[in-house]
Amino acid sequence: MLHGRDPAARRIPAAHLAACRQSAEALDELCSFTAAPETDHLDLNWWPVTLKRVWKLAGADERTFALLQRGFDGDEEVNPAYRDYLYGIWEHPVTALDPPQVGAVAEALLSLAPEAVHSVVPSDPEQIEAKLGPTAREVLGDLAELVAEQHTILRDFYEEAARRQLAVVLWWD
Repeated sequence: MLHGRDPAARRIPAAHLAACRQSAEALDELCSFTAAPETDHLDLNWWPVTLKRVWKLAGADERTFALLQRGFDGDEEVNPAYRDYLYGIWEHPVTALDPPQVGAVAEALLSLAPEAVHSVVPSDPEQIEAKLGPTAREVLGDLAELVAEQHTILRDFYEEAARRQLAVVLWWD
């Protein structure tokens, strides 16, 4: 996949999210990987671009697709003051989903089986670019298998966050 800034997600307790909303310092600690366990972090690489297109091809209805997109985009910005924080993440706002929204995203991800995601990935390189974009052509290996795997990783990440009633914070690093 492409190199550069990648989207990231982190599962945190709702109380920690509330602290990040109040304090740019607390948000910086979270985005600096010092305030939450590594096991609650997910590097999304450049998969959101491809997965969004695959979900549409797999027949996600508008409501489900909107929820799936929220899993990458979040809702509102966590703390606008963080934009002015020295060495903070300024290109893309840090957004979050509260636990109820995390549960809704988890349900949407569960509604699309990995097999359904796998089955809509074209095998013809020309069709890959036409249907999934140029980023998908850069993938080395079995694209359908990797897309299904990434869908499953994201599904499991959100499913565990929902089970533990955690919020999810999203940003580009």
